[in-house]
Amino acid sequence: MADFEKISEMLQKGKAKDVEAMVKEALDEGVPPGDILEKGLISGMGIIGGKFKKNEVYVPEVLIAARAMNSGMKVLEPALAEAGAKPLGIVAVGTVKNDLHDIGKNLVCMMLKGAGFQVVDLGIDVPPEKFVEAVKDGAQVLGLSALLTTTMPQMKTVIDALKEAGVDTKVMIGGAPVTQAYAEEIGAEGYAPDAASAVDEAKKLIGVA
Repeated sequence: MADFEKISEMLQKGKAKDVEAMVKEALDEGVPPGDILEKGLISGMGIIGGKFKKNEVYVPEVLIAARAMNSGMKVLEPALAEAGAKPLGIVAVGTVKNDLHDIGKNLVCMMLKGAGFQVVDLGIDVPPEKFVEAVKDGAQVLGLSALLTTTMPQMKTVIDALKEAGVDTKVMIGGAPVTQAYAEEIGAEGYAPDAASAVDEAKKLIGVA
């Protein structure tokens, strides 16, 4: 039978090829894809997320683990789709207009995928209209990232654009200069100081925490 712990362990070590091979093997053995996702990949990424929060691992380790998870997901996704597995929810994430930073955003996307969310990566320098469009396309949570104090006001612009368009969604914000107080000031429902916290926040906002 599939060794979920081993899959989780290899993922944490960033062994992409091993993770891919073990996921294939588990599928060949007839293990339900949802179990492989939950007990192997999500479990491993959850441990990395916890360590990241406690500063026991850093960005490079998280990126390597996420890459290993993506290798496993490539094999797993068709089987999950076939089994009709539902994601936890849909989150669209982007760096706001005039901001070209993407490491934080990429980390958040990887951690959310690793927790079982369907993630729409909107990229960098994202205009408000594109965020509005993502909500119309089904995003239940919007993640806005800003790395500069000069681009932070764009977050409020996005929230105003959502109100104006009459679309309903939950907004969480993050990035080096961003604070909980700022989130409250502009009317964002959530704030995440780091990528691992973004997962908890998204779960809370969707109501699956």
